[in-house]
Amino acid sequence: MANTKRDLFLKRRLRVRNKIKSMAGGKLRLSVHRSSKNISVQLIDDVKGVTVAAASSLEKDLGVIGHNNIDAATKVGAAIAERAKKAGVEECYFDRGGFLFHGKIKALADAAREGGLKF
Repeated sequence: MANTKRDLFLKRRLRVRNKIKSMAGGKLRLSVHRSSKNISVQLIDDVKGVTVAAASSLEKDLGVIGHNNIDAATKVGAAIAERAKKAGVEECYFDRGGFLFHGKIKALADAAREGGLKF
């Protein structure tokens, strides 16, 4: 059985999500999505089923529209940390989905940590 890139991605995503759900304990989830042109992140309360805060490289305020590089990821990470503070959130779980914790995803996580989020 040959594993395609998509199959491996889906297996990684399920493995990460199941581990997070088992350890969640009522904390919020910081979910990251990366496409070929943009990067976005949401702070989700799974118990209530609502998005508490969100940030994306599509926002004009950040000045990185249409970019998906480390600089854009850093700005999005700082923005989500700021918005989480406004919402009164200090701790969450980092849900990288099926993406490897490397490059843009790592830059986003580091910027969010520097902004005051703990995960």
